[in-house]
Amino acid sequence: MTAGPAEPRRLTILELDTERGWRGGERQLLWHAQVLSRLGHRALIAARPGEPLAQRAQTLGIPVIPVAPVMELDPRAAWTLRKVIRREHVDIVHSHTAHGVALGALSCAGTNAKLVITRHSDFRPRSNPGSRWKYGRVDALIAISSAARNAMVASGMSPASITIVRGGSDQSTPIAPAPESTLQSLGATPGSPLVVQVSQLVQHKDPLTFVGAIDTARAQVPNLRAILVGDGPLRASVERAVAQRGLGEHLRLAGYRTDADALLAAANVVTLSSEEDALPSVLFDALFCGKPICATSAGGVPEIIEHGVSGLLSPVGDALALGASIANVLTDPSLASALAAGARARASEFSIEQSVGRTIAVYERLLGAPIAGAIRDN
Repeated sequence: MTAGPAEPRRLTILELDTERGWRGGERQLLWHAQVLSRLGHRALIAARPGEPLAQRAQTLGIPVIPVAPVMELDPRAAWTLRKVIRREHVDIVHSHTAHGVALGALSCAGTNAKLVITRHSDFRPRSNPGSRWKYGRVDALIAISSAARNAMVASGMSPASITIVRGGSDQSTPIAPAPESTLQSLGATPGSPLVVQVSQLVQHKDPLTFVGAIDTARAQVPNLRAILVGDGPLRASVERAVAQRGLGEHLRLAGYRTDADALLAAANVVTLSSEEDALPSVLFDALFCGKPICATSAGGVPEIIEHGVSGLLSPVGDALALGASIANVLTDPSLASALAAGARARASEFSIEQSVGRTIAVYERLLGAPIAGAIRDN
């Protein structure tokens, strides 16, 4: 009697994130863990106690392992995780942060667990003995875009060792637009076109180019209103630029908000002014909401947005070009409608289920056995 195909394995995966705060990488990790659980795998999250990732995971019923390393190579934190790996029979330790790579390598030492890392940025890893040591102990490397992969290759890693697995968004529930009362509290006025950008106020997101673009666009769309959602070290510089350009009535800095996706859903145009960005997940939300997108062609952005189909791309750092794109969309209803339709059509390619399925395929190759939920691209 011929034996049937092997039953796909269910894994125990320890997702590791040592960062503070809540950004796109943490959101991706949490969605990743949720999908793994729905597929019958067992997901654990190792995160700093009290941080948003740990709090949200606990609310969702995902087991959280408190880990608070005081340095990248923290032997006490590694010992704590190693005990968890052995006790819970962890198959995969998946690090989602650069600082978590060394901790993951130390934690996996002397265990049967494999170490997988996802590189969420397109910054080149440092080329020094420490980096070579920790990346040399990784069993599988994942980059979220070609831009992220190229940065890793430029630092000396073999192209053959890197798999590109693009991120995705949770598309299971429609995103409701923010109510009018919330929009008015942020300076938007009824009937005025609204531009929204969600990004940290840090240099690689280049918020000053966003300010310049809004200044350019308002010349053609005088009643334009814009909201910049996010915070960071460049806030004072952005506030000065807004004041110097006389944009106080037009552009509001909203700071960090938990309803950022609802603000995107209320926008007429979604923008992103990055100068470097591996694969900005905020654009997945904009696609899912069917929003016209105007963005710079930084990093992996062109891997999400097809110029003229699902959005308009402009050169990095070019506020005039970005502003012109915004004005074109706001003054041309047929263009806005076409880009919105293109965005909705593109969105399905960036679902979190697709991303997790391709990640599981990496686990499958690593472990040499069929794994439940794997998406095997030909």
